[in-house]
Amino acid sequence: MSGATGTAASLPGGPESGGVPCATDVIYAFSYVSWEGAQARGMCHAEDRLVQTLLEHDAVGRLLVCDPFRSLPIKAARRLGSRTGAPPLPGGAKAAHVAPVRLRHADPTGLAAVERSCAAYERWLRKAAERHGLERPAIVTAHPLLAGFGRFEWASAVTFYAIDDWTAYTPHRRWWPAHREALGRVRSSGRRVCAVSDAVMARVAPTGPRAVVPNGIDPAEWVSPGAAPGWFGALGSPRLLYVGSLDDRLDVTALGAVADANPHGSLTLVGPLLAPRHLEALRRRPNVVVRPPVGRAEVVALVAAADACLIAHVRTPLTEGMSPLKLYEYLAGGRPVAATALPGVIHVGHPRVALAGEGDELVTAVQRALAIGPADEAERLSFVAANTWRSRHDQMLALALDNQERSEAE
Repeated sequence: MSGATGTAASLPGGPESGGVPCATDVIYAFSYVSWEGAQARGMCHAEDRLVQTLLEHDAVGRLLVCDPFRSLPIKAARRLGSRTGAPPLPGGAKAAHVAPVRLRHADPTGLAAVERSCAAYERWLRKAAERHGLERPAIVTAHPLLAGFGRFEWASAVTFYAIDDWTAYTPHRRWWPAHREALGRVRSSGRRVCAVSDAVMARVAPTGPRAVVPNGIDPAEWVSPGAAPGWFGALGSPRLLYVGSLDDRLDVTALGAVADANPHGSLTLVGPLLAPRHLEALRRRPNVVVRPPVGRAEVVALVAAADACLIAHVRTPLTEGMSPLKLYEYLAGGRPVAATALPGVIHVGHPRVALAGEGDELVTAVQRALAIGPADEAERLSFVAANTWRSRHDQMLALALDNQERSEAE
């Protein structure tokens, strides 16, 4: 199972090679996205941001960033097509990117087959670590199956970065039994767990070291937002905005009521349209605008120009476990927010968030948010400074890189 790519055969900078004193070699393994996929989506998700921090952090020596298994035939076909492949990993000689391949396309679902697949991936990782000169690396992974089924006796520690409740993620329903077994193994092994919310931490229920570290924001994006595109400024006011995946987590009934209650205003939804049928009736309304995903600068500009921003999610085990990244971004833009009263929203406890219960309560929450109005610059920038990705990752790495010599069973 070959297919590694990287910047160097050996990566200087570890604790024994004159690099940063006391720095720890780290392997980061993505969940279900690749380095190329993270780049394509704008390096805006929690995993992507963590990779950026690992590339720059003084506590990290050599770094190996690892894709999940990809199908060799599909990868070869893409190389023959228009795709140029994954962009180089920044970080100079400190970092390398590896991309393991296999013949099969999808992950297996049976527990025995999952165990064999994870063992094969782990063997591949160990060889890559040796090839790139990593010494007793710390493993950090957002992949739930690898976190549970991987053995990693050769590593110094393993930390599971729990970014979602994978046992409630409906596209992975076939793997729910394997996910539950993996969480049980994380629990019994005493492995370290960093979760984005209390609800996700409760679902994992770890017995080892743990930390709840919510999502954050990049100050460089939000200090000085640019002007919104002309099409947005031309929409009716109040301009209401939702940014994110357009799928079945959206409460389309509540959003439809909001659009109907503001006939002279506009409701704009920006993001990948993953469930067209779910949004069909909402999209037919004359004051509802659906736009495809846009770049990060345009996201920031749209948020900063909105009269109020929305988080209209149905209540499910998945949404109850979220640390809604969009909430931090809306508040970084200084916007008032109308949001379903989910635990991750309530946890933030911000005075410019108007909470809604079920159904048409979102209409009332939007009215309250509009009455609250936007933050002034001092308040907005204070929120930005207090909720940076770097401060979040410092907490995570304090957990993942602490006292590396103790065994996972302790």
